Amino acid sequence: MSVKDYYQVLGVTRDAGPEDIKKAYRRLAMQFHPDRNPGDKAAEERFKAINEAYAVLSDPEKRKQYDQFGSEGFHRRYTQEDIFRGFDFQSIFRDFGLDLGGDLFESLFGGGGRGRSRVHVRWGDPFGGGGAGPRRAARGQDASMDLPISFYESVQGGERVLSIPTPGGGFEKVHVKIPPGIMTGQRLRVQGKGYPGPRGGARGDLYLDVRVEPDPRFSRDGADLRCDVRVPLSTLILGGTVEVPTLTGPRKVKVRAGTQAGTHLRLKGEGAPGPDGRRGHLLARLLPVIPERPSERVRRLAEELRAEGL
Repeated sequence: MSVKDYYQVLGVTRDAGPEDIKKAYRRLAMQFHPDRNPGDKAAEERFKAINEAYAVLSDPEKRKQYDQFGSEGFHRRYTQEDIFRGFDFQSIFRDFGLDLGGDLFESLFGGGGRGRSRVHVRWGDPFGGGGAGPRRAARGQDASMDLPISFYESVQGGERVLSIPTPGGGFEKVHVKIPPGIMTGQRLRVQGKGYPGPRGGARGDLYLDVRVEPDPRFSRDGADLRCDVRVPLSTLILGGTVEVPTLTGPRKVKVRAGTQAGTHLRLKGEGAPGPDGRRGHLLARLLPVIPERPSERVRRLAEELRAEGL
């Protein structure tokens, strides 16, 4: 399913609204429902694909990630369990007048779409936050916590050692790899570090909600980075060199004579990794330095420039 087009699966255009997506899903789900196609493996696979597509396209955040990164990039960030988390398809099918009993759903999706509660664990109150118990005794609930990272880490990647609260009230250290190119709103999954299951059941997973801290020099536009570089007015007029900051250190770049204020210099490959693994570019915007309190000599030179129409 990772290589298929969800819009194509539901037969809708990429600009389809929520109601159009819901109507298409309802029509196809009723057509390929297992109860209407007993023993038809092809219909069963189509039914699964339809549900997966709807789980993504009906969720604004998942749809945004899918549109931004494409099918391949999306599936690097979301497992099937991530895709179905929070969706109660049994209720949806009851609204459609169909049945999707627990045994049937379990055989098709392995329990991934039952909408298991996601408990938000916060520093200072790690495992004390109530929440509904897991629906299945064999596995504990998933947990989540915020993971603020620096702008540099979001671009270059790295590794963090986190102190994860344990059920007994203590903490354990967990190594977490931060993939290069990650952005705010994406999640990292740490298997087996959530709530413990009842009666000795396996622990759920821990989800880290990534939040990238702003950087005073750089901003990000997809895989491209942007920054402002202030240069003397004379350099824009006469040409010269300017020092451009990058995440790997400053670079000297030539500026041609007659360069206009606001021009962007493009440094290839100095951006962030994109969904295909290739790095974007750094776009440095050139802004002239204008003295707030010009000296008498500077004022005289400026008057001469104005006389020349500059």
